[in-house]
Order: sequence, then C-alpha cells, then structure tokens
Amino acid sequence: MTSLRLDALPQTMPAVVCHGPADYRFEHVPTPTPGPGEVLLKVHSVGICASDIACYLGTPGYWPLEGTPGYVQPPVTPGHEFVGTVAALGEGAAQKYHLNVGDTAISEQVVPCRECRFCHRGQYWMCASGDTYGFRAAAQGAMAEYILLPANAINHKIPDTVPIEHAVYIEPLACAIHAVQRGDIQFEDVVVIAGAGPIGMGMIAAAKLKNPKLLIVTDVNEDRLEMAKIAGADQVFNPATCDAIAEVKALTDGYGCDVFIEASGHHSAIEQGLEMIRNLGNLVVFGVFKKPVTVDWSIIGDRKELNIYGAHLGPHCYPVAIDMLAKGFLPMDMILSHTLPLAEYQQGINLARGGSKALKVVLKP
Repeated sequence: MTSLRLDALPQTMPAVVCHGPADYRFEHVPTPTPGPGEVLLKVHSVGICASDIACYLGTPGYWPLEGTPGYVQPPVTPGHEFVGTVAALGEGAAQKYHLNVGDTAISEQVVPCRECRFCHRGQYWMCASGDTYGFRAAAQGAMAEYILLPANAINHKIPDTVPIEHAVYIEPLACAIHAVQRGDIQFEDVVVIAGAGPIGMGMIAAAKLKNPKLLIVTDVNEDRLEMAKIAGADQVFNPATCDAIAEVKALTDGYGCDVFIEASGHHSAIEQGLEMIRNLGNLVVFGVFKKPVTVDWSIIGDRKELNIYGAHLGPHCYPVAIDMLAKGFLPMDMILSHTLPLAEYQQGINLARGGSKALKVVLKP
C-alpha cells in the first residue's frame, strides 16, 4: 500500500542519464514506484556538485582505469544534492521516517547497507558497499522529475522555517560542517579555508560558529573572496596576486595557522597548506582532486608532526545544516547563483565546470 494511488503518477518522466564520461543525455525513463520502506519524491531542485563534474570529465576512480573498477554504474541518473516533495510512500515508510505525502524532504547522499562493520559501528558514511545517489544503479539520482529513496536511505523532513529553494544546499552544507568538525577548531585558533566555492562558503559559516580568533579564506576568484567576507571571513587572500603563505605567517607571529581546511580541489592548495600551517597543526582535506597530488611528506612527519584528516560526506550533520539555514546564517541568494530548467543540464554542467561566474548551479525539473 502507498499513500497515493500509483496510477496518478505519470508512466514516464524526463531525466538526465549518464551513459559514460561526457555522454549525458536527456531522456524519458519509467517513473519509479515505491516498495516497502521506500519514498518517492517529486524533485523540486537538484544541485550540480564538483563530484558530478569530476564524473562527467572521466576522472579516475569514477571510471575504470588500467583494470581497476570504477564507482559509477551507467546508465544512471546523476544528482545527489536535492530537495523534493513526498509524492508517494511505500508500506511502512510513513512511520519509519515520520513523513506524509506533501512534506518537503531530502535524503543523505549515501544509502548504507546497514550490514557491514562500519554501519554496525554507526560509521554509515564509510559503508563498505554503500550506494551514493547519482552514481550507482541502486540509487538513481535527482536529475529527473521523481527520485526513489531506497528502504535503507537516511531521510529528513524539512521544516517550513527553511525555504524550499534553499534546502537544495543542505547536502553541501552538511559536508562543510563535517569537514570543520574534523579540524577540531579551538577558540584561539587561526583558521585558513582554501577555496571559496559552495562547500567553502558552508565551511566559513560553520567555522565562524566555532568562534576562532581569526578566519582566513584563500581563493583565486576575487568575486568569491568578496562573498567570503559576507559569509564571515575576517581576512581574504588571493594566492595569484599575493604571497598568501607570508601573509598568514605575518598575522601569526611567524608560526602559521592552527587549522588549514582544503576545499578547492587544486594541488597547489595542499602545497600552500603544508607551508602555511604551524607545527602540530590540523590539516583537513575535503577537495575533490582531478589527479594525484605529490607533496614532501617529510613536512608532515619530521618537520611539523601534523595531524592530517580526511573528510567524507556529511554524517550526522544534516540537522545542524537544516538549523543553520533556518536561522539564516548564509547568504543563500548569492550562493545559489544559477537556476536552470532540467532540459538545460548541459549549460548547467558547463557553468559549474567553468566556475568563474557560477557558484552553485541548480537544475529544476
């Protein structure tokens, strides 16, 4: 049984389908129907993420390379940053998720197996066989009119205090919050965030709530640096026009920053971070890199004894992200820079790929 007659749904729906690197097509596919424990959302909007662009460009890890299996399982509909309205509920889903038809809802980007070591330990975001929406056959993404949330999904109802237009940013904001948590920022810390893109903006707002002594943002895009100030940065530096390492050291009596968070996905940011951070500092890596990064590992061990942390997805951070948006902590009308119809997905990909003018590109079915 479902909360809505399935014959009220269209038999087919428009969707973007990934068939391979740079082979994305606008097609009509069967509309999914929810089974036990599943939820069907009518998609309101879906964001284009840096990982979507990496997948589109054929980045290793997403696609098979030299005999290694890729993560992507085409044909698959992309899109893991999304918000929608509950259209139908499979048996038991209403009670499980406290959802009703008509509610605004989202789903965390990974659908865990609930059976592996990590899931049993509550570390579901590192699930050994978890499916991320938009990359895996069992978790089709939201670049479509409807998206099916599988029975193992982690879903959240969105309160009326969060504008539905802003709710599409909950997923990247949750990722940003998790990265900031990994940095373990203390009250007197000087914090540097490298990259003022969509994730970086969320990191600025989250780091500001930790009340650091000084919050510095670096980026090569002057427009983004101006927006970083609005989001809460105390100082901004453009490494293309100044010696950002020297500037940070001048502000810290020559020691360097206490926490460095990488959100740009550019190899030079890692190199700068290793030089910019003080001895015994915390360095967090979140950015998606298009190729392997080579650094002098002796800096990490012998020279500085650094704490290096990775950050993956946004575990346990969705309620915090929802609360931050409800309280208006971010300049959302600036962050959500471009909104396009789903059929113009290629223009959206090109905008997000270019990066100079666009911040967060959103598609609407």
